[in-house]
Amino acid sequence: MATSIRTQQEILEKLKIPALNAMQEEAIAVIEKTVNTVLLSPTGTGKTLAFLLPIIKTINPDVTEVQVLILVPSRELAIQIEQVVRSMGAGLKVNAVYGGRPMSKDKIELKHTPAILIGTPGRILDHFDANRFSKTTIKTLVLDEFDKSLETGFEVEMNAIIDELTHLEKRILTSATQGVKIPSFVGLDSPKIITYLNKKKESNLTIKTVVADDKDKLKTLGSLLLHIGNEPGIIFCNLKDSIERVSHYLDKNHINHSCFSGGMEQRDRERSLIKFRNGTSQILLATDLAARGIDIPELKFIVHYELPRAIEEFTHRNGRTARVNEKGTAYVLQWKNERLPDFIKKDAPLDISKKAAHKPQYWETLFISGGRKDKISKGDIAGLFFKQGGLKKDQLGVIELKQDCAFVSVPLSVATDLVEKLNNTRLKKKKVRVTVL
Repeated sequence: MATSIRTQQEILEKLKIPALNAMQEEAIAVIEKTVNTVLLSPTGTGKTLAFLLPIIKTINPDVTEVQVLILVPSRELAIQIEQVVRSMGAGLKVNAVYGGRPMSKDKIELKHTPAILIGTPGRILDHFDANRFSKTTIKTLVLDEFDKSLETGFEVEMNAIIDELTHLEKRILTSATQGVKIPSFVGLDSPKIITYLNKKKESNLTIKTVVADDKDKLKTLGSLLLHIGNEPGIIFCNLKDSIERVSHYLDKNHINHSCFSGGMEQRDRERSLIKFRNGTSQILLATDLAARGIDIPELKFIVHYELPRAIEEFTHRNGRTARVNEKGTAYVLQWKNERLPDFIKKDAPLDISKKAAHKPQYWETLFISGGRKDKISKGDIAGLFFKQGGLKKDQLGVIELKQDCAFVSVPLSVATDLVEKLNNTRLKKKKVRVTVL
């Protein structure tokens, strides 16, 4: 028996969003009545919700096959959209599939076909080739961050996928970048283009240049972080080798951080984001992979430790701070003999001699070996930590519940004690391991 789908107002109340912004209002109105839509809007303006809300209205709860296919350029974006759909509580089955996770996991989840399927082009094509579900019921196609998919060489896979979607009624393309040529295989006839990229608004972003005397900018980076204080932020590097060098320096100087790059295993990347989101890590040390398509909170600053090679990278990195109505700062770290690219405006160097007050790390992350598939809820986890762990309410941090595990932030001072109390206890009917992540 089909479940009823929540109304838009019910979804917004569940997400605790009092009102949609102008871009979202316009996008929803256009997508609802338009066959082909291109939505161009800066990073952090809420494009995901802008296309999900009208899409959900098109889903027939009596159809038990895939009705919406969302193609994305990265695993992180697939996971992020899946989490948004789940948090909407729309009463719809959703799954994300992507390279880097076992195919066996996909097969198990796809036995109960989702209404909304999200995935990277390579993995989606694998499932298409194996005929794991019907394609005739897919009426809506979303190419989210389509410019990035084209940039990372997914044309062949995307072409093959779209070739098999013979019953499409709606196409939606989104991007935070203008001027990308849309390939003819997408079949985008006379699209309605919604653009918020050139809307004149007062920028909340401040860009400051920090000059390093040494070509090796590590000491200057350390001084900058002491100047900024305990705010969470991202340090951007161009290469994973640079990340290793900077990470070693931050470790030596007791600055808690997580690393995030394409060279890491998917599981390790996800865990780095979890620790950054819940406050265990103050800094995310990342390549441009983290410039968009990942789920992290509002940031006060980002640092260009290595200068971006192109204006698009500069724009997307900066888009991680000063989002929507918040203020933020992008620090450009420049060796004194280094030439700034033309797209970075030269200003008076920032004096970073003044140090901010620093507090030691407060949070630690615990891993729990049970999740949604074990019928465990966030409430169950909170109950375990309060009753058996003896935590006070203000000591329980963020709980992230996954399909087969969970992550909980707790004060560093009690983390070891909690592991001793809670490891190998029962949560619902499952005996769970509790360890420090």
